[in-house]
Amino acid sequence: MNLSEKAAYLKGLADGLEISDTTKEGKLLKAVVELLDEMANSVSNLEEDVDQIYDELDAVDEDMDDLEEYVFGDEEDYEDEDDEEEDEDEDPYYEITCPKCGETVCVDEATLVSEDLACPNCGTEFEVEFDEDCGEEGCDGCQGCCDSEKE
Repeated sequence: MNLSEKAAYLKGLADGLEISDTTKEGKLLKAVVELLDEMANSVSNLEEDVDQIYDELDAVDEDMDDLEEYVFGDEEDYEDEDDEEEDEDEDPYYEITCPKCGETVCVDEATLVSEDLACPNCGTEFEVEFDEDCGEEGCDGCQGCCDSEKE
């Protein structure tokens, strides 16, 4: 039984008891029954409005999903492109071992070729010597070319 049916049942009980409007108690009971009936109708109307709003919101959500798919395409395509762009944008880092304390430090190319290269652990300043001509066999620490890790 919903609220409107319950309010109608109470109104029928009050009418069946032949409650008189002439007494104070009778006036109060009839006013309470009328109030309950009006409240039940208002709540029913609100429930209908909320149901309609949910239906419309679901339709808008579906339209937004369709629009996003049309505009942006498949999300997986963008995730792969973002990963590739990040890889292309990143500067390579080189591992260097400090000659004094033995700490391994990762530096970018600009830091590697700068004259102010110093170990962050012990503060020792040092230079990195580059061998421009590795040859076919490569050199110690690189994998066949001079552009990979330099020590």
